[in-house]
Amino acid sequence: MKAVTGVFRSKSDAQRALAAIRSAGVHEDQITLLTPENMDLTEQSIPVGGAVAFSGGPLLVAALIPGVGPITALGLLGGAVLAAAGASVGAVAGGKLEDSMTEGLPEDEIFVYEDALRKGRSVVVALAEDDDAAARYRQMLQVEGAESVDAAREQWWIGLRSAEQEHYSKFGRNFSEDEQFFRMGFEAAMHARSRCKEYDQVLAEMDAKIEDVERQYPDKAVAEPFRRGYERGRDHYQELCNESKAA
Repeated sequence: MKAVTGVFRSKSDAQRALAAIRSAGVHEDQITLLTPENMDLTEQSIPVGGAVAFSGGPLLVAALIPGVGPITALGLLGGAVLAAAGASVGAVAGGKLEDSMTEGLPEDEIFVYEDALRKGRSVVVALAEDDDAAARYRQMLQVEGAESVDAAREQWWIGLRSAEQEHYSKFGRNFSEDEQFFRMGFEAAMHARSRCKEYDQVLAEMDAKIEDVERQYPDKAVAEPFRRGYERGRDHYQELCNESKAA
């Protein structure tokens, strides 16, 4: 399975894209639409953390994502995305969020989905069986005005870059030279599986990632900028969670 994702400024565009991909024969368990809860998909009120199956329609799940807030998602795939993001959704209307539901789900992109949702955008995710199907779904999303995950990721970093450059420069470091590895560390800390853990619980994983990057770039000074980026990423996520709790 391979995830194909589109970020939409308009919920109506996202819904049209969802309908287009459904018409291509995608199974309901392999497609989802994520929206901030204040952009209700239906007029029916759904308790946060709950799920409702509509007659003749897909499952609708509502949950709180740490650092984001209340989100609604369609189908079991939507429940799997919410669970990967740290939401407590449990069993979804009798369905099980099994490991097979997350096959192909890029957990290292979850924070990009969250940033889009935080900005009031909608996200469509479809799981494709192969590269040909992925190309078709990607084209369908683009026709309806989707922004790619890569583009959304760049916008996310652009929004953070100035503040991170200022912070990093205080240590006498050259941000322009180290940005690539600082950002790698920052993004690694935003990975769904690395968040909400004590620092000593992720040290081994962080060191392993640094070793991987050092093997890729043997002539570069990787460790210091990666570690500082990782620590800043952890701080950033905690700030988002604190803001979400205070809202």
